Amino acid sequence: MRKGVKRIWLAALAGTAFVPGLAHAQISDPKPGQGAPPSGPEPGSPKPAPAQDGTVVVAPVDESPIVPDDQFEAAMPKIEGDINAPLEAMPSPAGAPTPTPPPVTQGQAAQQVKDQAEESFAAAPAEDPEFARPLPPLAEFKVEPPVEDKVADKKSVTIRYTTHEEGLSAVGLEDLFEDLSALENGGGKAANAAMVAARAREDERLAIRLLNSRGYYDATAVSTIDQDPKTPGTVRATISATPGPLYRLGNVTVSSDPTVPPGLLLRELNLNPGDPIEAERVQGAEANVALRLPQQGYPFVKVGQRDILLDEETHIGDYALPVALGPRAVFGDIRTEVGSGTLAEQAAREAERKAQRAERGQRGERRQRRARKLVFDADHIRVLRRYKPGELYDVRAVDDLREAMIATSLFSTVSVEPVRTGQAGPDDTEVVDLLVRQNPGRPRTLAAELGYSTGQGIRLTGSWTHRNLFPPEGALIVAGVLGTQEQGLTTTFRRSNAGQRDRTFQIAAQLNHQDYDAYESYTGTLSFRYSRDSTPIWQKRWTYYYGAELVGSNEDRWNYNRNQRDRGTWLIAAAPLFLGYDSSDNLLNPTRGFRIKGNASPETSVRGAARPYARFMLEGTYYQPVSSNIVIAGRARVGSIVGIARDDLPPSRRYYSGGGGSVRGFGYQELGPRAPDGKPVGGRSFNEFAIEARYRFGNYGIVPFIDAGQVYEGIYPTGQNIRFGAGIGGRLYTNFGPIRVDVATPIARKPGESKISLYISIGQAF
Repeated sequence: MRKGVKRIWLAALAGTAFVPGLAHAQISDPKPGQGAPPSGPEPGSPKPAPAQDGTVVVAPVDESPIVPDDQFEAAMPKIEGDINAPLEAMPSPAGAPTPTPPPVTQGQAAQQVKDQAEESFAAAPAEDPEFARPLPPLAEFKVEPPVEDKVADKKSVTIRYTTHEEGLSAVGLEDLFEDLSALENGGGKAANAAMVAARAREDERLAIRLLNSRGYYDATAVSTIDQDPKTPGTVRATISATPGPLYRLGNVTVSSDPTVPPGLLLRELNLNPGDPIEAERVQGAEANVALRLPQQGYPFVKVGQRDILLDEETHIGDYALPVALGPRAVFGDIRTEVGSGTLAEQAAREAERKAQRAERGQRGERRQRRARKLVFDADHIRVLRRYKPGELYDVRAVDDLREAMIATSLFSTVSVEPVRTGQAGPDDTEVVDLLVRQNPGRPRTLAAELGYSTGQGIRLTGSWTHRNLFPPEGALIVAGVLGTQEQGLTTTFRRSNAGQRDRTFQIAAQLNHQDYDAYESYTGTLSFRYSRDSTPIWQKRWTYYYGAELVGSNEDRWNYNRNQRDRGTWLIAAAPLFLGYDSSDNLLNPTRGFRIKGNASPETSVRGAARPYARFMLEGTYYQPVSSNIVIAGRARVGSIVGIARDDLPPSRRYYSGGGGSVRGFGYQELGPRAPDGKPVGGRSFNEFAIEARYRFGNYGIVPFIDAGQVYEGIYPTGQNIRFGAGIGGRLYTNFGPIRVDVATPIARKPGESKISLYISIGQAF
């Protein structure tokens, strides 16, 4: 590497970069046949003397032995005889007699050992009488943890400090530094000065990393700690950073095979000479390549490790990136198998299943075999895909297929990935199949919902669902309603994605009893419909349904001809139609966008004579955020029934207004014309309006609102005698939608109307 040039490696964490140390060392091994070089002259050797020409001359060293070998051998004692024989006794001094030790018996030897042991140890102290006392009962032991001395902990914090930075604000890094700073996170308190100094050193390194991430690779930072003159008793920690010159990109080179169209990689990389070498921008550009290339026919693209070579003199960095493209591909067929994850993970799961079968026997084996059955075969998966075989590969279509399978709620895990076939496709492409690995989930669901509102009372709904009782996606749903004014039971067969994606077919049979102020009815209904519906997982822009209903209902009504209330039985045939458009951002808690819904239902009512008529309704809602935590929501709804007189309509098919989903402040079905006995009789048209401000703080919210509406006997909602209700609501936001509690009262209340109305349910009012 030439002088003034260094390589950098961007850090793995986004927004940071680092420069490795630039000091290098090289250690060479000695050449063959040579020893290690001497580290200095031997002791006693002559010192080198300088020569006349300035060189140093070292005198030769005398290498002759200190003791000759023959003298050394003569001085060594000779070893003769058995080397394992006992050692000879040491000779006595010259002229001294050799003492003869007295014989020692075995008992005397043992006593000597005992005496030596007793002399080696001191006498044991007397036993503490505490050890002789009995242990207290187990129940009397106290297991409470010791109380921490919080006062002592507070007193242990003896150093207070303030933090200041210099040099980072000039490059826009002061906010990020404050978020990550060890000094800032310490809260201005430390146990001692050493802790403050350690945090300051950590912030030095942080400042350099942040500056490197913005392209300042010669940055330096210094920390100083001194007394704060403004606040006695505290210290001031200052991080002074010097960015240095900004490094910019020079040559940008991408090494790969040719792309179709040419220049695709450089266009998606979008790094240009002269751009600052910012870690976040470089990493984002590489991620864009990995994201965009699979959307344009390259499912197996792999981005290699970048190389950036910096020139310290020109402050320019040359960028190089290797990319393995893989084949350009088109969609082929669908394959599917049970399981998900890598082949090694599948093998591990299979081994675990075999062990479980061995433990549980044949019954467990049958259960495991059922659990490993495919939920969908390849034919049904083909119904869910939105692409056609032969189209250019696009990973967005793959993600869409996986999301459609997840939306069925029939899988515990599901994955979709491309598989090479080696088969040639058009325009120098390769056909790739999609391998769908699926693990079945639990198909049954129990659900319940409890609500309360003035006029309707308590209302409990529950349902049992088997989502795949009749594969594929043939569900059986049994639902019930139990309330103070309504009871019912409904059985529904539903097939989702029925021959076409997002199309649902269902048949339902319902028995229902309703007892309201407006009417009491016993109703039986048979219906079928085709629909395209939104769900919390899969919210759709356009929704619709069409179908047919056959209703038999026995109801009471106010008979104006007889001037009394009587009962009658009606047979009703209807063909309901619905079309909706939804641009809102959330199904249960929208914060922006709008919705438009339109209903039309041609019907015939038979009671003695057949009377055809048609019901229409149009509704629009709008959501507009005015700040980060306030949303203004509005609603308008109108309806009309044409072709029949009001008194010839079954009471349950008329329009009513008032209640939690209508005009809050009034009881359920309370608005509109009334019979001589004071009970609502409904009408052939209505209009409703509502506006509310949804203020949210954390998982809670407050919603003041004003509602308005009226019901009319004629077919046109004239807007006369509009009634208003006002109130305030509370919201508890959960992961399945907001729980709302609304309290409202009528404005200019009339005798007989509710003073206060309460509504509790799940979801926003609209």
